Amino acid sequence: MSEQKTGRTDAPPGTDGRRKLIPAPRVFYPAAGLLVAFVVITALIPKQMGDLIAAANSTVVQDLGWYYIGLVAACVFFSIWLALSPMGSIVLGKDPNDEPEFKLGSWFAMLFAAGMGIGLVFWGVAEPLNHYAVTPPGASAGTPAAAARSAMDVTFLHWGLHAWAIYVVVGLAIAYSVHRRGNPVSIRWALRPLLGNRINGFWGDVIDVIAVLGTLFGVATSLGLGVTQVGAGLAYLEVIDEPSTWLLVMLIIVITALAVTSVVTGVDKGIKWLSNINMGIATAIMVFVLIAGPTVFILSDFITQIGSYLQNFFNLTFNARPFQAEGAEWLGGWTTFYWGWWMSWAPFVGVFIARISKGRTIREFVMGVLLVPTLVTFLWFSVLGGSALYQEIFGGGGMIAEDGTVSTDTALFQLFDTLPGSEILSVLGIILIVIFFITSSDSASFVVDMLSSGGDPNPPKWSRAFWGVVEGAVAAVLLVVGAAAAAANPDAGIDPLAALQTMAILLALPFSVVLVLLAIATAKALLREQKVRQQKQREWFAERVAEHIDNRP
Repeated sequence: MSEQKTGRTDAPPGTDGRRKLIPAPRVFYPAAGLLVAFVVITALIPKQMGDLIAAANSTVVQDLGWYYIGLVAACVFFSIWLALSPMGSIVLGKDPNDEPEFKLGSWFAMLFAAGMGIGLVFWGVAEPLNHYAVTPPGASAGTPAAAARSAMDVTFLHWGLHAWAIYVVVGLAIAYSVHRRGNPVSIRWALRPLLGNRINGFWGDVIDVIAVLGTLFGVATSLGLGVTQVGAGLAYLEVIDEPSTWLLVMLIIVITALAVTSVVTGVDKGIKWLSNINMGIATAIMVFVLIAGPTVFILSDFITQIGSYLQNFFNLTFNARPFQAEGAEWLGGWTTFYWGWWMSWAPFVGVFIARISKGRTIREFVMGVLLVPTLVTFLWFSVLGGSALYQEIFGGGGMIAEDGTVSTDTALFQLFDTLPGSEILSVLGIILIVIFFITSSDSASFVVDMLSSGGDPNPPKWSRAFWGVVEGAVAAVLLVVGAAAAAANPDAGIDPLAALQTMAILLALPFSVVLVLLAIATAKALLREQKVRQQKQREWFAERVAEHIDNRP
């Protein structure tokens, strides 16, 4: 078997110096086969698949709310426990004196880059407006101000500490496994403290296959959101008449081709400068909206909203809305969807943040990953979402239709229309989404290829291209299914993106079990190391005391 088709062979302490090789076909071919079969079957019988996904949404997804809420809350408190415990001083490196690979500023910038994505651009204006137009079940909406505060509270819940706590659990498990224990970059090796040598066999393969499938569907959801917004933006600028489903599929094909070209020609060359351009455009848009919009209101609301989020943290965290008849349905469309989406992305983001965090202490890792992206995300929503709410309450409205609905796809462009230079902003917004599309697909293809190659840090180019194509194909067929369901039931108010959202939640379900196992394995390994550290410290202290007594006259 060639080197490209095996995992690394780093040896753990106490072995003969070689790891057991993990053949890539045991992960690559099952994952690839399942995904290709899904794409082909869905393309051939979209209506039947749409009905199946709709049934899964009503019978499975809506019943998972309590489970996802409890699990994600546990991730938050697990992360805080690790940061505040004595184990927080453990360095993510072989040598306790290892220096961080990246300076603090660069590390924060990369965490910020990982926290930005198509989702933020898509939902930055749309989500607060949706929650303002239709108050979440059980939330107070006595006045416009109360409705706006409730809308921002829920938005901050979905994009705040909870999302990044999921990434902390996965990222820390991988970082400890790779940097501290010298294992390959793979989910299975992070579970070695719990499963032992069984990770070399069937269950290890199943874990990596689940990680690959979950990541692919999570990324496909982002790509579906992004291309829908690109189509809406082109229509809003009157470049096209109406963004039909097949036009969106063509956009997916074109942008996926660009992403595949990027991943084949070299990540270091293309993605590096594309990411820098992206961050520059996103920052420029946010700063411009802050200055050109209601600046004092935005800054005041940002500070007030952080206080509201902290004050209502526990109520927001554990609210499964059991006393509201529509509570389960609402959770399935919002909170449960987000928690499933973040879990789907967790292997991808976890590998990324683990890769850049060598030399950091666990305390630095947890606090940095939890706080920095969260604060930047909160600022983004306060600037864009806050400006939209200001327009609705104080600026004459116009962003919420007379029937109380919000055009989620065009909400961003509607906000730009209230600002000077709206056409330039809209063009920049479309460029931003397209580049996010390319960088997300490119990076995800590379990470998924590493996972499906047993942790090989240099997987072959052909397989990187394969995963990029599959991501685009999954997004395309699910968009077709969602559009077909909406067209077949025009009076039901079906969202064409519902199929993408439902599959993200369903595929996150098996990975949620892996998430629990990762937390247990990490805790077991860290507690064991901490016990050894305490024992060595006591021995050292006893030796120093004995030397001091022996040396006394």
